[in-house]
Amino acid sequence: MNTLAVRDAVLPAAVDQPVLIYRDDATGERTELSVRELSGWAARTAALLHEGCGLQVGAQAAVLLPPHWQTAGVLLGAWAAGVSVSYQGWSTAGLEPAAPMDVRFVSAARRRSVLENLPEAPHRFVLGLGQAVSDDVDFVEAAGRYSPNLPSYAPLRWTDEAGAGGVTYRELGGIAAGVADMVGLRGGDRLLVDADSFEQPIHWLLTALSVGASVVVCANLDRSRLDQHIAADGVTHVL
Repeated sequence: MNTLAVRDAVLPAAVDQPVLIYRDDATGERTELSVRELSGWAARTAALLHEGCGLQVGAQAAVLLPPHWQTAGVLLGAWAAGVSVSYQGWSTAGLEPAAPMDVRFVSAARRRSVLENLPEAPHRFVLGLGQAVSDDVDFVEAAGRYSPNLPSYAPLRWTDEAGAGGVTYRELGGIAAGVADMVGLRGGDRLLVDADSFEQPIHWLLTALSVGASVVVCANLDRSRLDQHIAADGVTHVL
């Protein structure tokens, strides 16, 4: 997986082919995104950060969102814009006051519950993820104003930071490709990920994209329905 792969995602060639399916067994939600749709959200996010917020390669983003199809768009868009991502998912256990960031993305539920511990940032976006949005700027509305075509930015280098702690694009891609190899995932496969057990995007997003596979991200997975999901969604591997 190279720099281009992280920026554009190693997506299947057919733009109308499903690449990410989000399920929530607690609510019954099932959202399917094609290559075109996921790429569009990534492009809109990148444009929002670069054109709307004026951020450049090397800026820092706090992403406090659970595994979700909207979160995938935020992450891929931030990486496409060369913005280094500090990801902290759904859990609030042990959350401490965070260092200031250039931009933050937070769920509506988390913003209400841990407001005092959220990192300060001049650009603040909130995602409802099924709940009412209040305060900050609504991400979907803001990003929706931009083109779904990925704009051109200063070329990223493999050694540029993609994540917290100085993780580079080369290292991030290598980790994801290593996980894919460990589970035997190949291009054209479909991976189902238990989002509650594998909260980090390395597992629920980049592992599949690193080899051109697709992914089913399942929140609140009901294990008694696992076989049903495998059959319905054409799953080849489970994580």
